[in-house]
Amino acid sequence: MQSKPVIAIVGAGNLANALAVPLRRAGYRIESVVGRSKPASRTKARTLAREVAARASTELPKDSRATVVWFCVPDGGIRKASQSVRDQIDWRGRIALHSSGALTSDELDALRRRGAFVASAHPLMTFVRRSRPTLAGVPFAIEGDSPAVRIARRVVKDLGGRGYSIQKREKAAYHAWGTFVSPLLTALMATAEQVAHAAGISQKQSRQRMIPILRQTLENYATLGASAGFSGPFVRGDIETVKRHWRALRGVPPARDVYRALLRAALQYLPAKNRAQLRRAVRG
Repeated sequence: MQSKPVIAIVGAGNLANALAVPLRRAGYRIESVVGRSKPASRTKARTLAREVAARASTELPKDSRATVVWFCVPDGGIRKASQSVRDQIDWRGRIALHSSGALTSDELDALRRRGAFVASAHPLMTFVRRSRPTLAGVPFAIEGDSPAVRIARRVVKDLGGRGYSIQKREKAAYHAWGTFVSPLLTALMATAEQVAHAAGISQKQSRQRMIPILRQTLENYATLGASAGFSGPFVRGDIETVKRHWRALRGVPPARDVYRALLRAALQYLPAKNRAQLRRAVRG
């Protein structure tokens, strides 16, 4: 059986932490964690490097034996980071990966021109500070050069994830989809907290009290699908209740905008009665 490739990680933020530790547990040797020269970045790199028995540095070691270099930096920094390390090692035959959902493997073209095989491997998961989610069962959208794609799929499988192919032209829409199911969902819950405040409920109380219905809604969606899991006044075509909502939201204009936009989406994609009347109820 082929031995697992040695990996170097460029970056030491949330994504790097989420990947490095599971990689180590899956039997991969993390050779180095490369951070920026700023003191805070160097501290993060040293902390992560200690956890995965790697060395921390501000550049790739000249004697690097890493077969895979994984760029875990923000989207806007991928191209710059790849350009900054292109002269640090011999890239011929190496694999360079990044994990942007919106950008393609072409962001690493500077390394491709130096002989590397490049790919993007994006996990459909959210990574925030003080949280390190499991990657088991997480889908990874992968595209790029065939040798890099093969390695990326192998690594993802070892992490317990599920790799699948995506076309470059599909990545922007793919990432927009991911934005709907996590950051915009969080924005919806933050908006819900403001509506709860209008009902005399504190932010902490609203968060605690929303959790049971949120969990059941997700369970219904997962097991039944959107249409069968949809409930409330729109399904019933309850015009008067919707009008009451609309009046109550006068003091929270941003929430009114969200309510109207989501009502229109519900009327477009989900079962509802009295559709025309519901649309008229949220005008003005």
